[in-house]
Amino acid sequence: MGRSRSDLVVFVAKRLVQLIPVLIGVIVITFFFTHIAVANPCVAWAGPKASPSAITACEHLYGLDKPLPVQFVNYLKGLVSGDWGYDPLYQVPVLTAIEQYFPATLELVLASIFLMVVVGIPLGVVAAASNGRIADHLVRIFYLSGWATPTYIAGAVLAIGVGSTLGISGGAFSTLSSPVRTLTHMSVVDALLAGNLSATGDALAHLILPATALAFINMGIATRMTRSSMLETLPLDFVKTARMKGLGEFVVLYKHALRNALITTTTVLGITAGTMVSGTVVVESIFRWPGMGLYAFSAITDYDFNGTIGVVIFFAIVVVVANLVADVLYGVLDPRVEWR
Repeated sequence: MGRSRSDLVVFVAKRLVQLIPVLIGVIVITFFFTHIAVANPCVAWAGPKASPSAITACEHLYGLDKPLPVQFVNYLKGLVSGDWGYDPLYQVPVLTAIEQYFPATLELVLASIFLMVVVGIPLGVVAAASNGRIADHLVRIFYLSGWATPTYIAGAVLAIGVGSTLGISGGAFSTLSSPVRTLTHMSVVDALLAGNLSATGDALAHLILPATALAFINMGIATRMTRSSMLETLPLDFVKTARMKGLGEFVVLYKHALRNALITTTTVLGITAGTMVSGTVVVESIFRWPGMGLYAFSAITDYDFNGTIGVVIFFAIVVVVANLVADVLYGVLDPRVEWR
């Protein structure tokens, strides 16, 4: 059955509607959990030496002196009007903080996906081409090790073992303040836009370690999916025909077989990208990378309700949108799939 552009529009519209109850559930759970876990965050915000009057003023300023259901209704009204609340610790609106910190996280995730593609996919091809032999076993040991290694372990090993040896400290640059003008809040991009090659190299050096730590645990997904897809593709007739034509094994594997096998791998990478964004909290905290993960960690540990809820909502939106993009991409790459 043929597909039309209207089928795609209807499919996307249905998925966006399904996003609404998911977000409502995330908002309800996060709001009440954060407010019940800590009865009065103003005590933490104002400091141990704050007077009772200062704490009372803080409660009134942020509406914490009202009943919890009233606070929740007021928060929902703010969300509908585009007000995600005010961050009392960073002294900026939550949306402003997200706009400032998300580009760095996006840069980190894109770098991690790049590593997953350039390392994970070729390893999957090698494993499939040598199915059951030594190379296949070695590749499987590699990606199983990635799955079995917690992110904080990989991050700590790279930060202590590699970062300290090479003299690479936390953050996006070696200096305490950015050596280039901040335009996009993405260190490598800002350094390139400034035409500063020294700062670009410095930014890349600081990016590679957290990107590797984030990619390591997810690299097995790309390798495993590529291997499985290649094992299904290699016995097909068009691959046999390519070999019968006398084409080299490299051309057969990477030009013919891999092109078909990448359909599943590409969609899985799209889903993985969404989960990687929410999984940056540990990596960014270890490497002090100035992104959403570090902001989320600070918001949670400092009882920043508005910041915590805002980050969770944003992460939920990213994950759902990434899944939607992956579904659409799968349908685009494989015409046999129907959008329903």
